[in-house]
Amino acid sequence: MGLRLKKPAPPLTGRLEPRNGRQSIGAGPAGYTGPMPAPDLVSPANSPRDAELFSANQAGRVPPPEVWLNRFAALGPAFHTELPPQGLPQPVWVAQSTASAAELGWPEDWWQREDWNALEVLSGNAAWPGMRTLASVYSGHQFGVWAGQLGDGRAHLLGEIATPGGSLELQLKGAGLTPYSRRGDGRAVLRSSIREFLCSEAMHALGIPSTRALALTASSLPVRRETLETAAIVTRVAPSFLRFGHFEHFSHRQQHQELHQLADHFIDLHAPECRAASEPYLALLERVARQTGALLAQWQAVGFCHGVMNTDNMSMLGLTIDYGPFGFLDGFNPGHICNHSDHQGRYAFARQPSMAFWNLHALAQALLPLIQNEGEDPEAASERALDAIEPYKQAFSDHFIALMRAKLGLLSEQTEDTALIDDWLRLLAATQVDYTIAHRRLSRFGLHDDTGALRDLFLDRDAFDAWAQRYRQRLQTEASQDGARQAAMRAVNPAVVLRNHLAEGAIRAAQAGDFSETQRLLQVLQRPFDDPKQASDAAFPPDWAQTLEVSCSS
Repeated sequence: MGLRLKKPAPPLTGRLEPRNGRQSIGAGPAGYTGPMPAPDLVSPANSPRDAELFSANQAGRVPPPEVWLNRFAALGPAFHTELPPQGLPQPVWVAQSTASAAELGWPEDWWQREDWNALEVLSGNAAWPGMRTLASVYSGHQFGVWAGQLGDGRAHLLGEIATPGGSLELQLKGAGLTPYSRRGDGRAVLRSSIREFLCSEAMHALGIPSTRALALTASSLPVRRETLETAAIVTRVAPSFLRFGHFEHFSHRQQHQELHQLADHFIDLHAPECRAASEPYLALLERVARQTGALLAQWQAVGFCHGVMNTDNMSMLGLTIDYGPFGFLDGFNPGHICNHSDHQGRYAFARQPSMAFWNLHALAQALLPLIQNEGEDPEAASERALDAIEPYKQAFSDHFIALMRAKLGLLSEQTEDTALIDDWLRLLAATQVDYTIAHRRLSRFGLHDDTGALRDLFLDRDAFDAWAQRYRQRLQTEASQDGARQAAMRAVNPAVVLRNHLAEGAIRAAQAGDFSETQRLLQVLQRPFDDPKQASDAAFPPDWAQTLEVSCSS
């Protein structure tokens, strides 16, 4: 039984075209070679039991055994391997996120409390009572090719903890070998760990659904990548770390009982509204499609490149997950490839929406055994699965246009807005104008003011002037007031994003033993819409930044 996949070809803004045809691909979505194309974080179920368990954590004690829910561990050995992490020798704190700890309901000094022993626990050397540490198994498509069994090769789930907003899972990334490490060493290096720690919290502050980072610890333990580096561990937090690849794993192996069990687990904990639907698994697929569409719209609107959008890196909750060779655009280049290992440009910036849609086809393929009714024609089941992911296109388009309207300070919806936005992006792309700075300067655009600072960004001044005149006329149609509009635009157009050179500065200092820049940059990134005290945080990247490269090892 196979899904038939069409090849979308979105324009510059990334809006996917209407459905008009599909290509048969047999048993899976491998082989798609589509052309180049531009938030809803659903909280976990906050049940009365979760609230009851959370009350046990209010005293600020070490999280007691009854707080650790371990519901994923309870699924059984087909889904994971229980094993202790391999700790870091002589660990030190690099940074902690107070904001992330607050979501757990923990006191600000949690990491300093002797009775918590947090440094050792979050470095893999100890455990809090009630934890069941494990590594999960999953599979997936990597760069469009079926890769078979994958899994948590360097991640250990500590368990699930009750919090004020529902249950959250804690995971150590870089905590040593697991049965799924394949040819890896199970470690993460300080360089990549700083990038993930900072970007996880930066994305959350931007309002983009993401896994969170609670803490970062480091050690002098040597780790070999392109060169000899040192080890680190990021403590990640999310309502769930389930990926498309978890479902692909059991479907591909025809373990339909386990596939059914996993889908029910996810619905019960994270999508209870799907249980009331006439076809719960079809409803689940549509829910994931809509959330993924909203997420991709936010990536495109802020200029974020993920770099490795494999199906094992796609969250079932529509979260940004697995920060590797990511990057924020400097100059606006729709064809930008942030991953030096992506030789074919599969995950180039403008292709991200199409690649997410491709991944949804892989998920739909995986869920077909649950969707097809007894005695139903396989072709009919395939059509219903395709119908369930079709809302991705509208979700992406609606969210993207809404986000871009907000970035341009437009309050109403008018038919010419799409062309105005398209032409603005083409204007930026023509000479690769700095994406973040251009929108920040646009936030100071006045109906009767000099626009010189913005105009100076463009080599083709006549083209800018022509667009600016159209923009001014569009603002006048809704009697836009400069002060209110500019304030609203500054609240959605960040002054600071985690550009590669900013991360590199923190990394170089940390590798020399100074973690203060990581800690400072975290504070700046948690207030991305404020003009930073240090002007260089919001300035054009230096010339040396052009030589920076990130790859899958990043």
